[in-house]
Amino acid sequence: MDLADIPRDLRLDSPDAVLAAVREIARGPLAQVVEAIDREGHYPRAELQRLGALGAMSAHLDAPAGRGDFALALRAMAEVSQVCGATGFMMWCQAVCGLYMQASGNPALTGEALMAYASGASLGGTAMSNPMKSYAQIEGLLLKAVPVDGGYRVSGTLPWVSNLGPGHACGALAGVVNEQGEVVREVMFLLRCDADGVEMRECPSFSGMEGTGTFGLRLKDHFIGAGEIMANPAKPFIARIRGAFVLLQCGMAVGVTQGAIDSMWAVEDPLGHVNQYLEDRPAALQAELDALTERVMRLAETPFDPSVDFFIDVLDARAHGAELSLRAAQSALLHQGARGYLMSSEVQRRVRESHFVAIVTPAIKHLRKEIARLSAEALPA
Repeated sequence: MDLADIPRDLRLDSPDAVLAAVREIARGPLAQVVEAIDREGHYPRAELQRLGALGAMSAHLDAPAGRGDFALALRAMAEVSQVCGATGFMMWCQAVCGLYMQASGNPALTGEALMAYASGASLGGTAMSNPMKSYAQIEGLLLKAVPVDGGYRVSGTLPWVSNLGPGHACGALAGVVNEQGEVVREVMFLLRCDADGVEMRECPSFSGMEGTGTFGLRLKDHFIGAGEIMANPAKPFIARIRGAFVLLQCGMAVGVTQGAIDSMWAVEDPLGHVNQYLEDRPAALQAELDALTERVMRLAETPFDPSVDFFIDVLDARAHGAELSLRAAQSALLHQGARGYLMSSEVQRRVRESHFVAIVTPAIKHLRKEIARLSAEALPA
């Protein structure tokens, strides 16, 4: 797929034009189905694919798949998350799947397959929550790979992976075991949901964001060959892309926070006379969010900076975004009062979205643990 395959009306030359088109989708067709996404399990395939055709989920990728513009990818994700945190999260899933594929350097993943993900023709996610927790020594690796002729046989179970469905795929990682069953290294690969030995299982109901295409994955002797390998060994690859992986999530945090602030301003005329006595007023939260956004955009200028200091800054910005989204959503509920306590209220939904921003990998506790570990390592003995 190339530019000629994209409808002429979707060939947007400037970042501002892309953002205007993203905003139109977010506030139009996406806003109409946001409650169904949140509580009824509606998966917004059409809206995601439209966003993909605009280049909103591939802006961070290098040409020809994208524009090499991390700032645009973050701003587009924030625009969507302002309306629907679940869809913003799925944009992140799609964005990092493309990131893995391009960074792999594997011709089987960087050609037509990558262009299909970049355009939204193919959809997918990331099964890297468990590996990221494993590297932080929070839990052990759940997928194990046994070397065989031509590749590996992978088995294990992942409790939940998002933005999946028939025909979807995700980036995954398994520990390669020796004859004694010991993990000797890790291999990262593209896991196709429809492949032999892969079973998708329904998850228990969540408190919201039910339409995120989240499933449990069970692998039994699933074969991966050269065409699926992203990195082998995986650790150097993870070290190279980890900053970009976490940084992209900041778009989701910024958008959910902005949506909460907007809900506060929406009741300022009728309720400002009493809301003035609340803490975390909209003007103060907006100033804090603007400062955080500016910081994130500076980090987006060098997303693959390999330094420890840069990664600590990314982790700190991500933690700040999660904490700010919690404060803003809570304050929006207090500002709106009883009307914000209605189950149909966008404020009530956004409270649950902010909880997700705070617990999705890397969660606030994970972020703080990593910041403490990396900071201790950076200090002289």
